[in-house]
Amino acid sequence: MAVLKDLIRTIPDYPKKGILFRDVTTLLGNAEGLKEAIAQMAAPYLDLKVDAVAGIEARGFILGGAIADRLGCGFIPIRKKGKLPWKTIGQEYTLEYGVDVIEIHEDAIAPGQRVLIVDDLIATGGTAEAAVKLLRRSHGEIVGATFIIDLPDLGGLKLLKSHGIDCHALVAFEGH
Repeated sequence: MAVLKDLIRTIPDYPKKGILFRDVTTLLGNAEGLKEAIAQMAAPYLDLKVDAVAGIEARGFILGGAIADRLGCGFIPIRKKGKLPWKTIGQEYTLEYGVDVIEIHEDAIAPGQRVLIVDDLIATGGTAEAAVKLLRRSHGEIVGATFIIDLPDLGGLKLLKSHGIDCHALVAFEGH
């Protein structure tokens, strides 16, 4: 079994000069690596009651569906504004170049439902923090957040922890 970190491709200067893009598609394309990543992401939550996994678009859908299956619960897609077909509620968050919005269906979560947030990577934590706010506004209880990659220099896990969220990441890459 290859080490998960070794299965993640680094692409320099993408999407702009000076950025080292951490590409999980190489890990996702490796059957053993994908299976191991799913197992490790789900492991801290196996003995907790999780009613639903909320996956953040788009790689959070791939990982979240598999983790939901492993935990024996449902899946909630967190999508960019305008992508869901039913009545939605949204949450704005700030990007370095502006503001964006994520949404869920307004009936996606029953009050008190225990939800696990899933995405491939956490950097500044802006999108994940918006997911926390959105799920809490929907009266969901967040049991944690799990990621393959943490970029600790950007502070995303620290931000989520400041909101009382239990966080788990499989690998960390220093720098941006």
